[in-house]
Amino acid sequence: MDTQKIKSDLPTRISYVILGYSNFARGQRMKGILWFLGELLYILFMIFLGIPALGGLITLGENEQGWVYDEALGINVRTEGDNSMLLLLYGVAVIMITAAFVFYYLAAQKSAREAQAEEERGRRLPGFREDMHSLLDKKFYITLLAIPVIGVVLFTILPLVYMVLISFTNYDSDHQPPGKLFDWVGFDNFSSMLFEGGTLSRSFFPILAWTLVWAVLATATSYIFGVLTAILINKKGIKFKPLWRTILITTIAIPQFVSLLIMRNMLNDYGAINELLLKFGIISERIGFLSDSTLAKITVLVVNLWVGIPYTMLITTGILLNIPQEQYEAATVDGASKFTMFRKITLPQILFVTTPYLITQFIGNINNFNIIYLLTDGGPLNSSYYYAGSTDLLVTWLYKLTANQRDYNIASTIGILVFIISAVISLLTYTRSKSYKEEGGYQ
Repeated sequence: MDTQKIKSDLPTRISYVILGYSNFARGQRMKGILWFLGELLYILFMIFLGIPALGGLITLGENEQGWVYDEALGINVRTEGDNSMLLLLYGVAVIMITAAFVFYYLAAQKSAREAQAEEERGRRLPGFREDMHSLLDKKFYITLLAIPVIGVVLFTILPLVYMVLISFTNYDSDHQPPGKLFDWVGFDNFSSMLFEGGTLSRSFFPILAWTLVWAVLATATSYIFGVLTAILINKKGIKFKPLWRTILITTIAIPQFVSLLIMRNMLNDYGAINELLLKFGIISERIGFLSDSTLAKITVLVVNLWVGIPYTMLITTGILLNIPQEQYEAATVDGASKFTMFRKITLPQILFVTTPYLITQFIGNINNFNIIYLLTDGGPLNSSYYYAGSTDLLVTWLYKLTANQRDYNIASTIGILVFIISAVISLLTYTRSKSYKEEGGYQ
C-alpha cells in the first residue's frame, strides 16, 4: 500500500498539527512523544529566540554603541549597542533551523502515514526498542550520516549563506558593529563592481582578466610540460626511471610555502640570482623579477611549473603504463610513425582520463592563493587599482580587502562572482568533454 495514496484517518489528520499523535494513538507512545517534543521545542525556540532573531535579521540593529553622561556617577559611560554581525548570524541560524524543522515535520507526517498503513494491513507496529535497533542495523546509514550532515550544515552551509548575505550589506571599514551598524543595500555592491565604472570596476575587470589569463597559462604550461616529461621518462631506453620520478616528486614532498618563500628570496632585487648575474657580468643592472609588473607575471608562471609539473607527470605516468602495448604493435605493423601513434593512441587516452583533472587544475589556479601571495604578495603595487597589485588574482584581492581593509561586503561580492565564474566554466567545459559524453568508454 502506497502511504502517499492512503486516505488519512482522524489520528493522522491530527498529526498535521500535533506531531506524533498518530504514532501515540496506535501504541507507539515513545515515538509519538519524541515527535511532539521536537515540535514543542521548535515552537518555544521560535517564541523566545527565533522571532526576535528574525526581527534583528530584518533591521540588522537599531541602537549603536555610544557614550552617555551618568548623572549619578558624574562621568560618561558606554552604552551597549546592537551588533549587526551577530544579528545577521543569528537570523541565518534561525532560518536554517526552520528549514531543518520542515524536514523534521515531513518525516513526522511520513511516520504517521506509515503507522496508519501498517495498522490497516493488520500488522503489529514496531516498538521503540525495535526502532532503535533498526537505526543500528537496517537504517545504520542514517545514524552514520547524521553527524557528518550536521557538521556540513554548521561549518560549510551556514558560513556560505552568511558570506552571501554580507554581499548585500554595507559591512565595510566605515560600518564596524557595534560602534557603527551596517544595513542592507541590495545589489549596490554588485552594481558598483560591474556597472558603475568607478574605482571598483576599474580594478575588478583588469584583475579578472589577469586571473583568467593566469589560470589558462598556468594550467596549460604545467599540463603540457608534465605530459612531455612523463612521456620522456617512460620512453624505452631511458635508464634510472625511478630516480627521475623521485627527483621531480621531491617538489611535492617539500611543503609548497617553503619552496615559494625560498624562490621569493632568490628572485627579489637583491636576491641570490641577481647577485650571481651581476657577479659574472651577465647583467649590468638588477632585474626586477618581482618588482616589475610584466616580469612578475612571467615569474609566477615560470615558478608555477616547478609546482605543477610533478602532479601531471604522475597522473600521465599511470595512464601510459596502462595503455595496452598491443595497440602500438598493431600501429607499427600498419606502418604508423611515432608521431602518428602519439596523436592517435597516446594523446586521446591521456586527454580522456585527464579532462576532469584539467578542469580541476584550471579552477584551482583561478583560486591559487599560495603562488601569488607567497611569491609576490600581489605586487608590485598598482595605483590604478583599489588596494590591489599588478599580480593580484581575485582571490588574493579578496583576502586583502578582508584582512587589511575590512571591506567585507566587497570581498563577499568578489567571492560570489568567483564562484559563479568557476561554476559556469566547470559545467560548460565538463559537459562538453568526451570524458562526460563517453563515460565508461575508456578501457
